[in-house]
Amino acid sequence: MPNNEDKETKDILSVDIGGSNIKACLLSPQGDMLSEYTKLPTPAKASPEAVLVVIKQLAATMGPFGKISVGFPGYTRSGVVYTAPNLAKDKWDKIDFAQQISNALNKPVRLINDADQQGLGLVAGKGFEIVLTFGTGLGTALLFDGELLPHLELSHLPVSKTKDYDDYVGDRAIKKHGVKEWNERVLRVIDIYKTVFNYDTLYLGGGNAKELDIELEQNIKIVSNKEGIKGGAKLWKAAEKYHIKTLYPAKK
Repeated sequence: MPNNEDKETKDILSVDIGGSNIKACLLSPQGDMLSEYTKLPTPAKASPEAVLVVIKQLAATMGPFGKISVGFPGYTRSGVVYTAPNLAKDKWDKIDFAQQISNALNKPVRLINDADQQGLGLVAGKGFEIVLTFGTGLGTALLFDGELLPHLELSHLPVSKTKDYDDYVGDRAIKKHGVKEWNERVLRVIDIYKTVFNYDTLYLGGGNAKELDIELEQNIKIVSNKEGIKGGAKLWKAAEKYHIKTLYPAKK
């Protein structure tokens, strides 16, 4: 039985930040879940300070951990957040959020786009695989033979003269047009992605995946956030490949 010191050097706090909820669990280095999958509401005014408070609250419910993985809903690079369209977006311009988390919890942190982290946890590692997450907006991740490809904010491509994919199949579309119309829109998005990318496997996840009620081809799978959060362990195994920076607590 490993002692707490061993656990602190090996186990990983995996965090998934969403527009509606912030989720967390404790993972082994192999990706096994060691705690309950826990979530708290994303603050209404989701500034960096407010989101950090929730992450600290979630971390306090877990056992010992030695590393932190964070999936963030926006464009990130080297632990810095450049966009957060579904949070308080005017508060997230070039925010060194990985460093802030590392300082607050006194652990090393790796932070990537939330759909990318989900992708690492979900894919089979065979051929060209795409992950779409339906939540407050649309998240996207592209992987080839299990390796993460450079992140593209495909959700901000225009789907009409006035709408991007976030508008077209995000939360706002369900609330405005209803679940039936939203499912029809998702089918149109799938057809576009099939034509443009010719993927081997497509994964549909995110909080609104539970609303899907459409006939899917055999190479399309509905998955859960709980499955995807396991990508937090893969992030520490394979991050060197993706040039993902590790942020350490600032020296006092």
